[in-house]
Formats: sequence, structure tokens, C-alpha cells
Amino acid sequence: MSNRIIRQYHYHQWANNRIFEHLKNLPSDVYKQEITSVFSSVSEVIEHVYQTDAMWLSVMSEDPFEKTMGIIHETQKRIKNVTLQEMQKLYEELSGQYLAFFKGKSDLDETITIEHPQYGSMDTAVTELVQHVVNHGTYHRGNITAMLRQQGEVGVPTDLIFYLSDSAD
Repeated sequence: MSNRIIRQYHYHQWANNRIFEHLKNLPSDVYKQEITSVFSSVSEVIEHVYQTDAMWLSVMSEDPFEKTMGIIHETQKRIKNVTLQEMQKLYEELSGQYLAFFKGKSDLDETITIEHPQYGSMDTAVTELVQHVVNHGTYHRGNITAMLRQQGEVGVPTDLIFYLSDSAD
């Protein structure tokens, strides 16, 4: 299972990168343009996914709740007023951290216990959390496509089948 979940994470990286490369080819104001949607701008969606990915890596690493909250606050500061190119670099760095985590983990199917002061505790496998990260990213890349269309631009296909086709080459 662990090889499959790592491949799923590679898909997540690939799809995020497709979004970044596509946005670089659109008018520069599209990234920060305020619109009425689920998020107020495409940049806000990308920042949200980044922050959430960082949070879940902390959870998977079994950091205490307080440390995870610190990571959330740290990422909020790090992403404030960054450009599209800077955001892409931050994603690449975070992806490197995920891949190092996977490499250092002997069993990605291992069950860990997540503790949250409000929601209690939950036992889950690391692979399930990675799947959640991938699903969360997919959902929000769909938001980005809808927001681009709202601005008169086209989206870019990021479906899993396109990744599978690209990676088969």
C-alpha cells in the first residue's frame, strides 16, 4: 500500500504544479483578483491548501497539538503577501519534506493516534491521512478551475487519469 500512497502524493504534487504553471501563463492579476466565490481569490485557495498540507504533515509526524498549531501560525506568516512564484517554491519545499517523511517512515500503514482538544482522539493510518491530503487538494483545485472560469479564463486538467497518462511515458 505504501508505494500506492506515495504515488498518490506524487499525483498531488503534479496537479499542484500544473496549476502553478498554468497560472504563470495567465494575466498576472488573475492570481490575486478578488471575486465572489468559495474563496475571495485564487491565491487564497492556494495558500489554504499549502497551510493545510503543512498542518497534516505535522499531524502525520505525530507532533503534539501545540506544535501543529505553531506550524499553522508559522505558515500564515510565511505566505503573507508572497508572489505566485514564491508560493510555488514553498510548495516544492513542503513536498520535499513530505518525501523525506515517507522515506524515513518504515510503515506508512502504521496506525497513529491523533489528539485534538476539541474533537478528541482518533486512530488512523498514515496512508489514510495522505489520501485525505490528496482529496483535499483535488477538491480545491476544482475551486480554482471554477474561479478561473468566473474570471473568463480556462482551467487546466488535473484529474488523476491525466497524471497516470503523463507518468506512463
